[in-house]
Amino acid sequence: MIEKTVDARGLKCPLPILMARKALRALPPGAELELLATDRGVDADVADLCEVARATLVAASCENGVHRFVLRAGE
Repeated sequence: MIEKTVDARGLKCPLPILMARKALRALPPGAELELLATDRGVDADVADLCEVARATLVAASCENGVHRFVLRAGE
């Protein structure tokens, strides 16, 4: 279940990842964060974010130029 959504559509790197990282820190372990972004490089950035923040990528999709990620907060 999505606990928080970060809508970073229209923002350029590194803002979507910085916003997602801040939101992940505020979530309890196991909670899910939805990230919406239109920046082209966000795919690689999310992979790096998961590694650094110890989060798990639960789902990823792209429709009409909007990338949607669901991340599960780690310990």
